[in-house]
Amino acid sequence: MTIDRVGASSLTHAIAKDSPEKVQHAAKDFEAVLINQMLQSAREAGGGGLTGSGDEEGQQNSALLELGEQQFAQALASNGGLGIAKMVVAGLTKHADR
Repeated sequence: MTIDRVGASSLTHAIAKDSPEKVQHAAKDFEAVLINQMLQSAREAGGGGLTGSGDEEGQQNSALLELGEQQFAQALASNGGLGIAKMVVAGLTKHADR
């Protein structure tokens, strides 16, 4: 996905109006989404679940794993994660100062 110059400019102006806490929170949420997508892709590539079967129990396990992945991703992002949130905040702050 790409953002054109007008979109990036309006995004930067909108962020400049927000408090640093809101920007930090949004960046952490963004990182959590990315981490969750990575975990989901890894699980799907590895067989899809605890049992790997298509029965009802397998579907329940899959739903439980998805919930666990979401919570793990949020916890990881909230505690520094992969550093993506920090880079996003730094980039947005840099562009907001222009």
